[in-house]
Amino acid sequence: MSNEIRVWDPLVRIFHWGLVLAFTVAYLSGDEESSLHIYSGYVVLGLITFRVLWGLIGTRYARFSDFVYSPVTVIQYLKDLVAKKPKHYIGHNPAGGAMVIAMLLCLIVVSVSGLKVYAIEEGLGPLAGESPALTVVSPAYADDDEHGKNKNGHGEDEEAEDFWEEIHEVSSNLMLLLVFLHIAGVIVSARLHDERLVKAMFTGKKTSKTDT
Repeated sequence: MSNEIRVWDPLVRIFHWGLVLAFTVAYLSGDEESSLHIYSGYVVLGLITFRVLWGLIGTRYARFSDFVYSPVTVIQYLKDLVAKKPKHYIGHNPAGGAMVIAMLLCLIVVSVSGLKVYAIEEGLGPLAGESPALTVVSPAYADDDEHGKNKNGHGEDEEAEDFWEEIHEVSSNLMLLLVFLHIAGVIVSARLHDERLVKAMFTGKKTSKTDT
């Protein structure tokens, strides 16, 4: 026997689909360096900030304590998944929980690196008041280059900008990879447990079975 149980609260569902939309817009507009890219990036940062807070004080299945498992448990779940006999979980399963954490951490890197680039290029944003946090340049070059630029000159800004742009691009592409893995995991889990997981993220209801 199985029955439907409300799992995902409205805020989790709004966060999920809002993040899908905001990240898609931010990723697709990345090459343009437009205001659309900047504002969608701010939306992503606001959403992940909310999710971290909600993971601490939110409803039962939204809390990290409900779906963050030890690496041993995650690995065992993946082994069971390969054997096509995974344990059913009402909320996120161990692999799904690990993916949530990985995506949040990746998005934090994407957001912070994007803010650093924005601060260096335009002198705007919450990090604009900071000096470059990392200079990828040799000590000799930093002291005095052939154009007479010292370590406080534009040479340092250019090096820092290149560094943060690289971090931003790599982390954004890594996030896209995680998205594809997440979708694949949803498809596999839905088939093995005979659940409509995408629908559940709209309605908030999942199928409850005898095991937890």
